[in-house]
Amino acid sequence: MSSRRRWLLLVPALLVGLALTVPLALALDRPRQAASSGILDGPAPALSGPTLDGGHVDLADLRGSVVLVNVWASWCAPCREEMPLLVETARQWGPQGLRIIGIDVNDEDAAAREFLAGVGGTPFPSISDTDGRLAVQWGTTGVPETFVVDRDGTVVARRVGAVSAAWLAEEVLPRLEAR
Repeated sequence: MSSRRRWLLLVPALLVGLALTVPLALALDRPRQAASSGILDGPAPALSGPTLDGGHVDLADLRGSVVLVNVWASWCAPCREEMPLLVETARQWGPQGLRIIGIDVNDEDAAAREFLAGVGGTPFPSISDTDGRLAVQWGTTGVPETFVVDRDGTVVARRVGAVSAAWLAEEVLPRLEAR
């Protein structure tokens, strides 16, 4: 087979490969946020309880603040990737009124504390949800998952999968700046 003929056969094969690969790559890169939640655009479910650091937190006490509710677990690899961004976000936007509450779901408290220590601790509280009851009330489908609660207590955004800096800037920052 001549070199020219090999190239004529190779070009269509490459085009078919690209046609199959590009849509798959785009689908894998897309955030899993298309899933609906029954609580979106409605009042935030009650959220209160003891925290992993020995404190207590109640979402109702944060009325008037923009709140991120992040559902995570120490055994969740994407949670490990996003936690430093959440820590930085809390430190950067906390003075502007952002509050973050974690829900540590289906986890051992000791493992959760070790996880948090591994990221240098967090400037926000996390409630232990060992039986997943709170996660179910929030309509979660997995971890990580994050909700934005506006100043009026309404769930206004949801992210299924790890948050990104772009998503935080798009969904949280305008709500912090609106007064």
